[in-house]
Amino acid sequence: MTTASNPAPKTRLAARAAGRAPAQPAPGTQAGPPSQVPDKRRRGMSERNRPLWMLIPGGVLMVVVIVVPLILGVYISFLDLDQYTLRQWLSAPFIGVANYVEAIVQSGIFRSVWLSVSYSAIATIVTLPLGIAAAVATQNRFRGRALVRSVFLIPYVLPGFVVATVWRTMFQPGGIITTLLHHMGVNPGLFLNGPNTYWVLVFVQIWSSWPFIYLLALSGLQGVDHEVHEAAALDGALWWTKLRYVIFPYLKGPISLAVLIGMLNHINNFTLPYVLFGLPAPNDIQVLPYLTYATSFESFRFGLSAAMAVVSLILIAIPLFVYLRAVKLDDAETPGGRK
Repeated sequence: MTTASNPAPKTRLAARAAGRAPAQPAPGTQAGPPSQVPDKRRRGMSERNRPLWMLIPGGVLMVVVIVVPLILGVYISFLDLDQYTLRQWLSAPFIGVANYVEAIVQSGIFRSVWLSVSYSAIATIVTLPLGIAAAVATQNRFRGRALVRSVFLIPYVLPGFVVATVWRTMFQPGGIITTLLHHMGVNPGLFLNGPNTYWVLVFVQIWSSWPFIYLLALSGLQGVDHEVHEAAALDGALWWTKLRYVIFPYLKGPISLAVLIGMLNHINNFTLPYVLFGLPAPNDIQVLPYLTYATSFESFRFGLSAAMAVVSLILIAIPLFVYLRAVKLDDAETPGGRK
């Protein structure tokens, strides 16, 4: 009887001891108070989400500066908003897509688009070899290289208003360029009015924008490893072969980005033609931003000008979409890239 009744109390005592004993940690884990686990989890989640919280001020600023004006511009483009309805623009008549139809059919926007695209393409094509040549020439060390690089950057660091004002002064009938040409026996005529205005705009745009190509090309050249140059020299590669097969592949990305940004900047450039030629501008330089401004603040057709601005935004978004698509495809084809 006694031997049969002893195991029950021992079993109960073992169960109580097991209930009071602390749980053993699993292999490979550190023992710690259970109350600290949620704190660590919350701390880990907050640290992981910290970059998103840091983006909130920039996101709010982009919404206020970009998204809200864009929505207002699209809304105004559907209104018959002019000098008579501007005071109560919220109650202006809603006319749907009539402004877009007028912008495409009657406002001469296609001619302005052609002028913008053509002068942007010419400026980009000319500045591309100039910038690459300047980058290749100033890549290696030589005495006075810092001074030469600083001089090359002068047209780029000057504000567009200053550049246009200086060239406007020099292209005037009594300016230095006209005077020099007269001393050389050349009668160029008027530069700021007449058939020469388009090429004056192209020339000033080339002068002010080629250092941007130079900067990006120079940044691409700095990424070429020194061992690559040594290997090309040991193989006896000529300078053109070295440029074509060794250096130019490193410039593919920076040059593509420079061409895209340069084209978008030229198409959307308003300061240069406005300051260089003033109001009213000659017909040969009425690019799309200038035509939009004139329609808004000379004719006071604010709804029509908003429609023109939306059309110009779509035109600018097309090459940007093509570039981003090309970059995505290139990244997918790269080994280790996203599929």
